[in-house]
Amino acid sequence: MEISGEKWEIMVNFHATGVGMFQGAASLSLDAKGRMATPAKHRDALIEAGAGKLVLTAHPHRCLLLYPQPAWEPIRAQILAAPSLQVESAMVRRLLVGFAEEVALDSAGRLLISPSLRQYAGLEKEVWLVGQGSHFEVWSDAGWRAQQDAIFALGDKLLPAGLENLAL
Repeated sequence: MEISGEKWEIMVNFHATGVGMFQGAASLSLDAKGRMATPAKHRDALIEAGAGKLVLTAHPHRCLLLYPQPAWEPIRAQILAAPSLQVESAMVRRLLVGFAEEVALDSAGRLLISPSLRQYAGLEKEVWLVGQGSHFEVWSDAGWRAQQDAIFALGDKLLPAGLENLAL
């Protein structure tokens, strides 16, 4: 796989400068057309990190993933490089690449979420935009609340191997 110098430079700058280090959770509303207003604090970083190009796709946990396009490209390449005749690889490809849509923010900073992606993730009026470092997750209100309940249910067993010594 060959990565152009320009794309590589964007990715290095994306991570090294902290641009696109998305964090926080915001409760947002979809309008009647399925548009989600992007919080102002993330709008410029999303535009800069993706040169205005974003990718929205499905996640196996029934939420959506929102990536600046340069952050999505290596993931897409890795998925496409997997053996297409291997059942699990084909399933992941169908989900992540099959649902992937190139999207852009409109002049008001809104992102149009297609009906098929809204249906997949169960998105209705209230949604959650949850920062995950290099990208966002977009959750239905019910889905996000279920995730929080699952986290709380784990109690002191929350931290996986490798994070046992995490000090907060």
